[in-house]
Amino acid sequence: MTANEKNIKICRAYEPPEIKDGLWFLVDRLWPRGLKKDKLPIDAWLKEIAPSPELRKWFNHEPEKWLDFASRYIDELRRKQELVEEILTKAKNKEVVLFYAAKDKQHNHARVLKAFLDCWPKTPQLDSLTTSSHQ
Repeated sequence: MTANEKNIKICRAYEPPEIKDGLWFLVDRLWPRGLKKDKLPIDAWLKEIAPSPELRKWFNHEPEKWLDFASRYIDELRRKQELVEEILTKAKNKEVVLFYAAKDKQHNHARVLKAFLDCWPKTPQLDSLTTSSHQ
């Protein structure tokens, strides 16, 4: 791992790895529908790092709004420096897995959050979020 790489992954809450390694954080504001809490043994539920309810409702998982959503969410993340630094501090010593519930693995806030964390303290380029890679 180079100095610029972070030890952070993203994973769908409905598809957790069989073996728990590192720290697991749920980064959704709402608990994943239909998922029992014992099926996702998270270390913390970081509701406040998720997009605001207004932004989440506006986006409505519509891919055509993706880049605008990512830009707006990045603006929100810039105002959450304490939470960002908390995740990054923990990722220095252990792998961190950010769990999300969205069905779309390409157009979800966890991808934006990971890109933001990977680039910190710089801001990610939006074109990096148009590629098909999500890990």
